[in-house]
Amino acid sequence: MLSSGAQVVAGGVPRPFLTTIPTTSMQNARYALVLSALLSGSGALAQVTTPPPGQPAPPPATPLPPGQAAPTAPASPTTAATPAAVPTESAPYGAGMRVNLSPDGTKYLRFITWHQIWARYTENNTGTLRAPGKPQDDQLDFAIRRSRLIILSQLNPRFMVYTHLGINNQTAVSGGFAPGTDGKKPQLFVHEAVVEYKVNKYLNLGAGMHYQNGLSRMTRSSTINYLTLDAPLTNWPTIEAIDQFARGIGVYAKGRIGKLDYALSVNESMLTNQTGTFSNALGLGGTPVVSGTAPNQVTTSTGNNTAQYNPQGTSHIYQGYFSYEFLEQEANLLPFNVGTYLGTKRVFNIGAGFFYNKDGMVSRPTSSVVTVTGTAFTPAQIAGIETRKDDIALFSADVFFDTPINKEAGTAFTIYGVYYNYNMGPNHVRFIGASNPGYGADARRGNAVPHSGTGNVGYVQAGFLLPKNLLGPKLRVQPYASHLLAGYEGLRTATNEQRNVNIFDAGANFYVDGHNAKFTINYRARPDFTDVNNVDYKPEITLQTQVSL
Repeated sequence: MLSSGAQVVAGGVPRPFLTTIPTTSMQNARYALVLSALLSGSGALAQVTTPPPGQPAPPPATPLPPGQAAPTAPASPTTAATPAAVPTESAPYGAGMRVNLSPDGTKYLRFITWHQIWARYTENNTGTLRAPGKPQDDQLDFAIRRSRLIILSQLNPRFMVYTHLGINNQTAVSGGFAPGTDGKKPQLFVHEAVVEYKVNKYLNLGAGMHYQNGLSRMTRSSTINYLTLDAPLTNWPTIEAIDQFARGIGVYAKGRIGKLDYALSVNESMLTNQTGTFSNALGLGGTPVVSGTAPNQVTTSTGNNTAQYNPQGTSHIYQGYFSYEFLEQEANLLPFNVGTYLGTKRVFNIGAGFFYNKDGMVSRPTSSVVTVTGTAFTPAQIAGIETRKDDIALFSADVFFDTPINKEAGTAFTIYGVYYNYNMGPNHVRFIGASNPGYGADARRGNAVPHSGTGNVGYVQAGFLLPKNLLGPKLRVQPYASHLLAGYEGLRTATNEQRNVNIFDAGANFYVDGHNAKFTINYRARPDFTDVNNVDYKPEITLQTQVSL
């Protein structure tokens, strides 16, 4: 579960590296993380034994099925030692862990598993607690960002069964049974459970808990092959509010017509499970005010004109994404868009998408002032307070370009840009921190940033794959940078000035075996919106180790 996912109403555009210089301990931690990434980026070397001089080469081995490795025979004790042959690049991973159930391979089981482990230095947002009653300004922590397992089965070319299980965001303080305050025993839950039928070459129909999302390419992104350390999270605007970790229960249609790839779905809107003040009209107006003296006391509740997710929202969610592929076409068996191809494909796509949920938000205008006799509202009086319903209407347009630059040198360039227009009711703003290392009085603590809300968002990322052999024959390096700029109408100063959200990331991927074994080092300049009038920027340095099989 995502930590600090509650809604809270809460900037200038500072330069990303003009923040307060970190302490010596932070610098030491950062240097240690960088050094760990560089020292860890070495792969095993393949060994080949050549025949002694004057002897003919042995006959070629019997070909093996695709994806199956040949057994390694022990070297003869009489054979002289020869230098090991060093491959210049990793062999393609292919179909992964696949078990053929028929001789021709049309019936099969396929397994995919991966872990993403974080070591991170974080300067926390103001007011963060690391333990009850223990404020924490910064810390070096470790987290399981993702641990997943996919099982894919096809017993007929027209039918597919697909299961995706896993956990996310386990830290020492969050991600467990009680995600906001407990890091122990995270719930292994179903991310996807899908059955799909191929109608013809243009159309596939599916049903279940699925990831055939609309809105944008990154809303459908694979978490294994990101260009940057992670997604900006803004690409999943309703995550864990009315969906199950960016997935929904419903039906979908997907396919490709010429160069146009499409996906459309209709899902249930999951209950928000909000309790307390968020589940009633008083929660849309702040704390009621009691005035007067007994026995003539009165209680007044005034609307705050700030939308929250509607606890009584039951309308279906309609979403879709369309992408026109100008150059090479991408695989679309599974709903996972690739972040960077590392020079193996030349792709140029332009896409657009939408997301719509009727009456998904609820609010009370400031003109809604209700007074009752006594020191509290009764349930009947609360139910009688009028509220305003707002639709969730989200739209996006994006572009993705990935191309090799010099095939001989192995260089490649990747860039992705997206624009979002979010309509989520008046002044809605929500804060989220990925693998949040802290907590506190509200959702702005730890590493939380304004994640989504009514307004506009622009995001761009770019990376360059450096030439081969720069750090040895087995290690590839890909520096990258990204910038998110968001303007949410609910982030306003005391003078009613809207404060923008700027999030800067820069880092590098170190590929030992493509995306199957890589290290990523990332620096983030993160805005702390604890005081919207004085937004402060905090550093966050993360080393990720990823292995996927």
